[in-house]
Amino acid sequence: MPYPRYTDIACGVKTIDWLEAEILGSIASLYRSLARADEGPRVADLANAIIGCYLLGKRLGISYAELEQQISANIDENIEKGHEIERWYGDFSALANHRKGRST
Repeated sequence: MPYPRYTDIACGVKTIDWLEAEILGSIASLYRSLARADEGPRVADLANAIIGCYLLGKRLGISYAELEQQISANIDENIEKGHEIERWYGDFSALANHRKGRST
């Protein structure tokens, strides 16, 4: 016997709440490592936050491809508008090149 529809909805809401908490936990851990000047967990925390955002997007009905397209559009827009980080360091251009497989 299949589960009632409200069980699926409740499970979906619980999953979204859990992913939100995971993202916030990763960001909190990142802030703690910055405060302690502890570089060890930074990469893992950033990676976990990014993964969590992808999974949260999927649970909210956003496909990975749609998210990737929006990320590319945001990067391109920041390059075109001359965002301060782009002007100072060229980070958006470097990220765009990396995403296109031309890592710098």
